[in-house]
Amino acid sequence: MSDWAEPGAHPVAPGVHRVPLPLPGDGLRAVNVYLLDTADGIVMVDGGWALPAARLRLERAMASIRHDLGEIRRILVTHVHRDHYTQAVELRRLFGARVALGAGERHGLEMLNRIRSNIPVSSLDALRRNGADDLAERVARTLDDFDATIWGAPDEWLSAGELAVGDRTLRVIPTPGHTEGHVVFLDESERLLFAGDHVLPHITPSIGFELGEPGSPLADYLRSLRLMTTFADARLLPAHGPVADSTHARVADLLAHHDTRLAEAAEALGEQVLDAHAVARRLTWTRRRIGFADLDDFNRMLAVNETAAHLRVLVGTGRATVVTADGASTCVRRAASSPSRSTVPST
Repeated sequence: MSDWAEPGAHPVAPGVHRVPLPLPGDGLRAVNVYLLDTADGIVMVDGGWALPAARLRLERAMASIRHDLGEIRRILVTHVHRDHYTQAVELRRLFGARVALGAGERHGLEMLNRIRSNIPVSSLDALRRNGADDLAERVARTLDDFDATIWGAPDEWLSAGELAVGDRTLRVIPTPGHTEGHVVFLDESERLLFAGDHVLPHITPSIGFELGEPGSPLADYLRSLRLMTTFADARLLPAHGPVADSTHARVADLLAHHDTRLAEAAEALGEQVLDAHAVARRLTWTRRRIGFADLDDFNRMLAVNETAAHLRVLVGTGRATVVTADGASTCVRRAASSPSRSTVPST
């Protein structure tokens, strides 16, 4: 089986190519963007990270299918993380492509414009609320390389519904969880799901890594996963990893994974009163099941905040209760009697 991150324009359906673009020293290895050849020119799903190497890789891939960057007319972005959004802004500046983004990302993008920093202040605030002050301070010292030129408002804010894309029709489906305004694009006639980071074939996406207060991102994410099963099954075209035959099959895997993680978080609580930092240190992480101490600080941040999201769902479903929430650290304990399985409220 070929390496999914191998450079090039890889055909995945008639008139659709997958192009993996490089990321800077990132464990994800690459981000897939998708080129749709339409009657109105090339439409791209996701933009990649604004890096000279990424633009060169995209240019070469397009040349291999007899197109060039100037033919990109529109870029549909699944969410505002910089490995998906910033090169879209750069291509607009250089070639005039129009950029579209889910309306739910407006608040986070406006906040980013105000603080003008790559420091994830909301995630750091969450760390402090969950007993990880020292970790928050270490992370804050490593991430401030903000470049205002690669950010900007989209030309179009997308809401749920049908979207004409040349001679295709895509359905825009809001899928909050990974970010509040994440959307996916479903081509129902061709049974293709441009899934962004919502459904990934080999890993589970981080939850709620964004500016602002996302509420209960894991509950949102689980509902968004279940929403996928209300549509006919489709080939999974993810942002990271290879194309897969069935979105529904992967959704079932992800739901099962989070059921397991909820049970593990409840077990890690035991009979004690703990904050999310303490619980995260008792869990293992990644597919390799490594210890918290073996993660780098950035991934420790993701781990603590994901644990907090799981604890919030446990509280919301009656499997745990909040004991302290005094502004310094939020602690919970496992409920004396709790449902045998988790259920996420529908509202």
